[in-house]
Amino acid sequence: MTERIRQLETFLQQSPDDCFLNHALALEYIKLGDDEEAQRLFRKNLSQDPAYVATYYHLGKLLERLDAAEEAAALYEKGMEQARAVGDMHAYRELQAAFEDLTE
Repeated sequence: MTERIRQLETFLQQSPDDCFLNHALALEYIKLGDDEEAQRLFRKNLSQDPAYVATYYHLGKLLERLDAAEEAAALYEKGMEQARAVGDMHAYRELQAAFEDLTE
């Protein structure tokens, strides 16, 4: 376990439902190659706050690496809907590009 992971887990003890912290922790687990824990944290984010759009892109990329392309494509589509709903056009374009790269 890295120092960064220990730090994030300490912060999460104080704010266990903080999507930003969960997202950051998931990215740290990806760096360590622990895709299972990263996926768990990303899915926790989606269940807690479907409007936290950053999760859709990163979970989608993780699913692509795990050969779950159909699920990744569906996630990108849902993420595009959420990004549009919250007015985050930058995230929308990133998700759209990821979707197109995957499906074309």
